[in-house]
Amino acid sequence: MCLRLLLLLALCGAGPTAAARSLSLQGTWRIRSGNGSLELPGEVPGCVHMALFQRNLIQDPYYRFNDLNYRWISLDNWTYSKEFKVPFDVSKWQKVNLIFEGVDTVTEVLLNNVSIGNTNNMFKRYEQCSFSWDWGPSFPTQGIWKDVRIEAYNICHLNFFTFSPIYDNHAQEWNLEIESFFDVVSSKPVSGQVIIEIPKLQTQQTYSIELQPGERIVELFVKINKNITVETWWPHGHGNQTGYNMTIHFNLDEGLKFKKSAKVYFRTVELIEEPILGSPGLSFYFKINGFPIFLKGSNWIPADSFQDRVTSDVLLLLLQSVVDANMNTLRVWGGGIYEQDEFYELCDKLGIMVWQDFMFACALYPTDESFMDSVSAEVANQVRRLKSHPSIITWSGNNENEAALMLNWYNIDVRHLDTYIRDYVRLYVENIRKIVLGEDKTRPFITSSPTNGVKSIREGWLSPNPYDTNFGDVHFYDYVSDCWDWKTFPKARFVSEYGYQSWPSFSTLEKVSTEEDWSYKSRFSLHRQHHENGNNEMLLQAELHFKLPQSTDPLRAFKDTIYLTQVMQAQCVKTETEFYRRSRSEIVNRQGHTMGALYWQLNDIWQAPSWASLEYGGKWKMLHYFAQHFFAPLLPVGFENQGVFFVYGVSDFHLDCNVTLTVRIHSWSSLKPLCSLVTEHFVIKAGEAVRLYQEPVSQLLRCGNCTRQSCVVSFYLSTDSKLLSSTNYHFLSSLKEAVGLHKAHITAIISQQEDAFVFDLETSAVAPFVWLDVGSIPGRFSDNGFLMTEKKRTILFYPWKLTSKSELEQSLHVTSLTDIY
Repeated sequence: MCLRLLLLLALCGAGPTAAARSLSLQGTWRIRSGNGSLELPGEVPGCVHMALFQRNLIQDPYYRFNDLNYRWISLDNWTYSKEFKVPFDVSKWQKVNLIFEGVDTVTEVLLNNVSIGNTNNMFKRYEQCSFSWDWGPSFPTQGIWKDVRIEAYNICHLNFFTFSPIYDNHAQEWNLEIESFFDVVSSKPVSGQVIIEIPKLQTQQTYSIELQPGERIVELFVKINKNITVETWWPHGHGNQTGYNMTIHFNLDEGLKFKKSAKVYFRTVELIEEPILGSPGLSFYFKINGFPIFLKGSNWIPADSFQDRVTSDVLLLLLQSVVDANMNTLRVWGGGIYEQDEFYELCDKLGIMVWQDFMFACALYPTDESFMDSVSAEVANQVRRLKSHPSIITWSGNNENEAALMLNWYNIDVRHLDTYIRDYVRLYVENIRKIVLGEDKTRPFITSSPTNGVKSIREGWLSPNPYDTNFGDVHFYDYVSDCWDWKTFPKARFVSEYGYQSWPSFSTLEKVSTEEDWSYKSRFSLHRQHHENGNNEMLLQAELHFKLPQSTDPLRAFKDTIYLTQVMQAQCVKTETEFYRRSRSEIVNRQGHTMGALYWQLNDIWQAPSWASLEYGGKWKMLHYFAQHFFAPLLPVGFENQGVFFVYGVSDFHLDCNVTLTVRIHSWSSLKPLCSLVTEHFVIKAGEAVRLYQEPVSQLLRCGNCTRQSCVVSFYLSTDSKLLSSTNYHFLSSLKEAVGLHKAHITAIISQQEDAFVFDLETSAVAPFVWLDVGSIPGRFSDNGFLMTEKKRTILFYPWKLTSKSELEQSLHVTSLTDIY
């Protein structure tokens, strides 16, 4: 498959009237298939698939089996063409550039039928998972997916500028390093002044510069006024995301002027790898502005196979859902794309830290000269584009390639291993790492994820076991072992991938399927599952603790199974994440000090089963509602060990917290608690996890003649009767063994309250995993999937588009666990 870009240029006679002229070539182009049988208009930025879809020549590519039916699109060669007139005389300009910001992917560019260039890397300015992954379809796209324009200029042109705030520990002051990239087309040097202004920091500095002919970089060093307090940028939940407006004026010879504005954020980031008392190995955690931060969040994949559909609204919806669930970090996974500028700008504003992979994943890559040159250009371009963003806290060379090589995922002949190791070091260390460290001294670089960090470096950049829990980060997946048993999980320093699958809700699937597809074992269901044996693994894990759906109605059984997979996923990831969070301050059996939990994955690329907590379109799965609790800044965590029930208090706060713990015992058969215990006051120190309570389960069961099967434990943190945490719970047995559970009749009275809707719920019985669903009405609830142990509960619904009380009443469906039996 190949793309041809054919441009037909006609010249106009107007002379230059400014220092530079620009002509956008965005808008409507003509697109033609390889043999000319299809010709149609198509928008730029855009791709062939969306052009065909928008002209009703194909269905929604995500509908049913269209990822198979439409493979012909990717296998064909396509030509984009445009006739245009330049509204100025190009002969009057010393330099005229045709600029493609993003071309997908292998192309030849012709201007007036003359070949002027070609491309073979969509990550350079002029996708790996486009060919499918275990959570996504195969849609290798072709098109002009970013801006395209003509620029003409005389004397010189400011192509790009970037900057890095740097804190001088010795002088205890902030400085700003600014780099401006010029193209000087004059035959003689160009001189002038640069004025840099940051009004709120009472900082203004003027510099004299002289630019020699050619491509030049002007490096300026700005000292921030020491008498003004600089407010730093903090991750979500740790402080404000303060930024300062900066303006740069370039006043050059012959009246040439350039003006650039940007938002400057000040923050420091350190990756701490140091010895831990009582444990082998080294720590692995991040300090922001000198404060240790537990990274809470998930992994980001491309939001759509067709990037022109990823609008500002789509990005805002997904990223707002990140902070609404108390997350502070996203790892931009290395098999997708470098995200658009707006993604990082939103992360800056929302306080979302970004672990940025370079785009290499689960593969062995070549190291021939042309590929290395292409990678060098890609990395330099992306670091320069992105390094001004405070949200990015680390660069990572690749996803899982160290592990793939050293654990021999690809059955490499051992005789050739040294060759592959040399290639790995050449690509990620001698090329990528060298460029990153040369371009950016403000944040750490790690060669891979997972990696053993410093240990990997000492061992020649590759460790025999990159999953060593005493170093670096780990990825962990286990779909067979019991996810309710916290001993299943690694007590690692940092866990950057882990998770379980579930199905998206029926309202999401319904849009891309028909009635014959609505069965867990349908051809559609099997086709949408790209993880080997994934559908069975979900049921096997669910069956460990729940009864499987028993309805004889096929549609009801399908919906119930979807619900149960979401219950299973939410409960599994909850158990695992709570284990990591309570492990932050302790060493047990010489392991611990876990300082990061990023589950796989945040978002979906299409409507299918996956590890995501947000469905395609942004609807929250049960897991995402659970995440807002298990990532809460103050969290009580309950678990058992050798017949003893423990509760830990986990705090992300910067100040100590004085709390009391309330523990309640409930019978499954009654809405009134059997017993309630309030502890003495405890101090949870800032940024620590501490043990608050322990009691043999046999003692707990003495309350109300409980058995493990007949009762459940709930607990919460408060101070002076003011609730500080949400209520958490601990199951004393599998719910398939629960005794006394009745089928709950749950009613909801809906009323409007300003921009939100109030759902006043009332239940006839204790109800586990209460799920409120309003179908395709976009929005989210304040809570969902909860254990209802009281007769009444009020939940809010926040709509994302205009809706009404009557629409909500007609769409609402309430499910709890016993409804599926």
